[in-house]
Amino acid sequence: MGIAGNLTPEQLDFFNTNGYLVLESFSSPEEVREMRDRMAELLDGFDGSLSSIFSTKNQQQHTDDYFFESAEKISFFFEEKAFGEDGHLKQPKELSINKVGHALHEIDPIFRKFTSSDKISGMLYSLDYKRPVVIQSMYIFKQPGIGGEVVPHQDNSFLYTEPPSCTGLWLALEDATITNGCLWAIPGSHKNGLKRRFIRDENGVHFDHPSPSYDHKEFVPVEVKEGSLVVIHGDLIHQSFENKSPNSRHALSLHVVDTDGHVWAKDNWIQRKVEPEPLYACRC
Repeated sequence: MGIAGNLTPEQLDFFNTNGYLVLESFSSPEEVREMRDRMAELLDGFDGSLSSIFSTKNQQQHTDDYFFESAEKISFFFEEKAFGEDGHLKQPKELSINKVGHALHEIDPIFRKFTSSDKISGMLYSLDYKRPVVIQSMYIFKQPGIGGEVVPHQDNSFLYTEPPSCTGLWLALEDATITNGCLWAIPGSHKNGLKRRFIRDENGVHFDHPSPSYDHKEFVPVEVKEGSLVVIHGDLIHQSFENKSPNSRHALSLHVVDTDGHVWAKDNWIQRKVEPEPLYACRC
């Protein structure tokens, strides 16, 4: 059976103009509940003995073998503010985890079902992907009170192909608002090209250029309801602030690259031992 694109010309025009697109009610309440319940099960089985800390501000300091090996595993990363001065968690692990990644879409049947669904493939087909692979998946918690800031960035910085081909798919598993740390983006910023890359070499990981400065007045909030999908161009400048509210902001984030006419950079932080399977291979 062939793949049919499912984005309208108006949606594609909005995406090409602004660098992002919101697809409301992309996932049903039942589908959202299934993924949230499955993550609760995974967390219940996590004993905390193997884990790491995740930070977009200081990831170079926190990068370790656990982080690198997570590319092909289901791994758990704590919030920076989850630990007290004594080194122990200040609250239950369920309220201390920053994210789980980066191979949920490959290993876990529930998340694999969503990732490999026809609606995902149809959307990517609309975006002209010929042989797309999901290169990483993250379940992000944005915990109440301690959910960390994600600084302004471009996804192509971390998941680079030549030529660039990354698209982010951000599924709201809870309502995302200004109060609990929704996404913010600079509309149209994807047209200005990639600013810097996050490189892995013999010294670990580092950016090849300093972070540009941005006018925060240019950012607009992307508030969405549970079940909405935000499609993010790989060069779009976007961020999210700390969650200082009493409410979490769960989301599932997938990142897709094309492998037809695009070459995965050998100095990306993800250096897989096994090649990922494409969602489909277009014969067009």
